[in-house]
Amino acid sequence: MKRAALILAGLLALTACSEQPEGEALVTTRLDGSQEEDPAPAPTATAPAGPSACKSVTFEQVPLTVCTADPAEHSIQMANLGADKQPFGSLSAFAASVDPAAIAFAVNGGMYGDDLKPIGYFVQKGERLKELNRAAGEGNFYMKPNGVFFGTGSKWRVLGSNTFFETVGDRPDFGTQSGPLLLIDGKLHPEIQDDGPSRAIRNGVGVDASGKAHFVISGAPISFGQLARFYRDELKVATALYLDGQVSSLWDPATARMDKGRVGPIILVSKRAAKAAPTAEPSAEAEAEAQ
Repeated sequence: MKRAALILAGLLALTACSEQPEGEALVTTRLDGSQEEDPAPAPTATAPAGPSACKSVTFEQVPLTVCTADPAEHSIQMANLGADKQPFGSLSAFAASVDPAAIAFAVNGGMYGDDLKPIGYFVQKGERLKELNRAAGEGNFYMKPNGVFFGTGSKWRVLGSNTFFETVGDRPDFGTQSGPLLLIDGKLHPEIQDDGPSRAIRNGVGVDASGKAHFVISGAPISFGQLARFYRDELKVATALYLDGQVSSLWDPATARMDKGRVGPIILVSKRAAKAAPTAEPSAEAEAEAQ
């Protein structure tokens, strides 16, 4: 019995020595005999309760994520600068400034300059921080017509920049300019091929006839034409706006998805607060007891 107890104690000691102490870095031994510490594993994000507003689909063998904002359930606003008056620069930095439980999702929201500030029309909480940009230039933003995604309350729209300039008199609650338009009244932008050779990770936004805004981000390189046709043929959107490529990013708290990347303007889709259930009128008996 004494010998068995000594053997058991030895096994326990070996087991304890083989375990990595909690919170300490692991050590990797290279083939040349040198050692280095491995970084501690990143904590696993816990997804908040509640369904996601995003879903995964495949279109012409390209994986896409479609996030839908419903005016009955969501509100939309723009973000760019933090409390220090500097651009957030990433969705993770922005996420640290808000309550994730109130957020449906957030995406990069338009093109920007080297300073991470928008190069086109930008309205945040009713304040116009950048005027409409109708200048000529090089790059996707200047592929005319470009457009504006904007809205007030539960009404959201995408319009060409010239149409926006000529027809929209009241300043919206939010607005962001980008380009090019992918679809214009159901037709592909005149400079976009049905499936051209240029492929990249891309995202866009379009509003359907029911007023829902659909944000699409590709999980693999996609052409402008493919993205435009997905909006037209699958989402039944007549006018859609390209938001950006390569830096296309999504934060979906419900699935703990947090894309990395350098972003400028951010489109934030928040959950509308649920209306409290009406309080029942107290009965005469209850009032009498209370008295």
